[in-house]
Amino acid sequence: MDILSIIWNVDPEFFSIGALTVRWYGLLFASAFFFGYLILSRYFKNDNLKLELLDKLTLYMALAVIIGARLGHCLFYEPAYYLANPLEILMIWRGGLSGHGAAVTILIVLYVFARKINKPYLWIIDRIVVIIALGGFFIRMGNLMNSEIYGIETSLPWGFIFVNRGEIMPKHPTQIYEALSYLAIFFLLNSLYWKKHIREKQGYIFGVFLTLLFSVRFLIEFIKEPQVPFEETMALNMGQLLSLPLIIAGIIIFIRAIKQKKAT
Repeated sequence: MDILSIIWNVDPEFFSIGALTVRWYGLLFASAFFFGYLILSRYFKNDNLKLELLDKLTLYMALAVIIGARLGHCLFYEPAYYLANPLEILMIWRGGLSGHGAAVTILIVLYVFARKINKPYLWIIDRIVVIIALGGFFIRMGNLMNSEIYGIETSLPWGFIFVNRGEIMPKHPTQIYEALSYLAIFFLLNSLYWKKHIREKQGYIFGVFLTLLFSVRFLIEFIKEPQVPFEETMALNMGQLLSLPLIIAGIIIFIRAIKQKKAT
């Protein structure tokens, strides 16, 4: 009996005009910032902050995501290769981004920004992580269009055969699993922000974000193909090892937040 599956042979290029090529991944990456800006503008208006501050924050965030995600992949997953070929670190269009690396640089940038606007660190993080969850949805859909970061072989009827990668057997479309999970987390976090009694508990939304998002990442990694050869012999892969401390941190931050006394 033939295994039911979905043939996935999508061109990663959205369109091309002469030397100009626009890829689905880049378009979806840009969409994350576009929709993130619109949502954050509502938050800033609700918090009586000037939108000029949001413009600066958007620039800082863009740099933090690109630099952190790229360096994270190069240093966590393929350090030997990229240290031997440092110029290729700049070739982001070839793929290779790490959410864990982006998390580190985003936290640094937000600390600097919070000091500039004289707000508590957790205050700004609680708002930004809502957008990061939405961004995760767009990034994973970009991975799907690139036919990358997919799962192991499956007999489920929604398995994808990634023809562009030379696959002949259906694989788990883990990009879709993660994308839909991140989208659900975004809707949850956004609803939490609009509850004043929760918004006042600094770190509450951040704790929920860390715990849920990286728990999802940890679990889905079990059915992913190894991204780099050295992961093949590991009981837990690099993505899971990097997720564990973030899950623990999320639980601690959440517990501390719910213990906060009501703001006066």
